[in-house]
Amino acid sequence: MSLTHRILFEDNHLIAINKQSGDLVQGDKTGDEILPDLIKDYIAKKYDKPGAVFLGVVHRLDRPTSGVVIFARTSKALPRMNKLFSEHKTEKTYWAIIEGKAPNKTARLEHYLVRNPKQNKSYAHDHEVPNSKKAVLSYTVIKELDRYTLLEVKLETGRHHQIRSQLSKIGCVIKGDLKYGAKRSNKDGSIHLHARFLEFIHPVKKEAVKITAPVNVKDPIWKAVSKL
Repeated sequence: MSLTHRILFEDNHLIAINKQSGDLVQGDKTGDEILPDLIKDYIAKKYDKPGAVFLGVVHRLDRPTSGVVIFARTSKALPRMNKLFSEHKTEKTYWAIIEGKAPNKTARLEHYLVRNPKQNKSYAHDHEVPNSKKAVLSYTVIKELDRYTLLEVKLETGRHHQIRSQLSKIGCVIKGDLKYGAKRSNKDGSIHLHARFLEFIHPVKKEAVKITAPVNVKDPIWKAVSKL
């Protein structure tokens, strides 16, 4: 799918993309092309901009994760969006498809995460331990399939691999997420974690913005829940 068809929101200050699994928001050791470079090319061509195009990375999604990711198109919007995210004045809602059933229909999870940079993994603990950071999320069961369950997850904090780590801790492993205990990988290397909604007050226009990212309906399991 071309980048044009993946644009969820665009104005003079911001642009939001429906990130596909595998897209890189920032460079890593693979040296693969990154999403910001594709967006800069799109902006340069669409608006016939000579020279370098400004694009600020506001937040990130893990490479195997899909969904809404937003970038700043102006130096005015970037620090304001950064402030909204750092002060938790955005509402981020994810969809996660887990193996089996959830222990409760709805729950609020509090853990303490310790990040292991060498493994690129975070470990969830029930109590505070050295070098840990408090992580809080809530989930609600949206739909149960035969072998999987769709959860809607709302973040109260933004920690490394927070959803993946916390759900795994309570036995709700995300489909395809081998790193956190999935039974098998997905063929395309994705995990069934999708940034579904992003809500915030526009940093310049001061208007409420709600962005919705469609799921990949070519995937039979996402298709089964896509009509919600």
